[in-house]
Amino acid sequence: MDIPIVAGTISTVVFAVSNLPMLRKAIRTRDVSSYSLVSLIMINGANLVYSLYVFTLPIGPIWALHTFYVVSCAIMLVLCLRQRRSSVLDATRVAPSPRHIRVGQASGA
Repeated sequence: MDIPIVAGTISTVVFAVSNLPMLRKAIRTRDVSSYSLVSLIMINGANLVYSLYVFTLPIGPIWALHTFYVVSCAIMLVLCLRQRRSSVLDATRVAPSPRHIRVGQASGA
């Protein structure tokens, strides 16, 4: 192995390992409220475009690193979308519309 391959392999492992706690916590708690939806959408879009370049390169550490990054960012986006959808659904369930309140309930009878 030459030095660039060794360096690429080491940096790939370090990067992936450093991101695993964040990813594990997000998957376990399903709480990604601190993440920006717009940012996650832009990151995933950029990953899609960058994949066109990365996957034309010879197979190597960059493939592993980019694949990990694509998958982890996609997971974060899915969790964010699910959390936002869930909070919207919860908000509509909590506050019933006036047309669903019976007449006797509105007057306190």
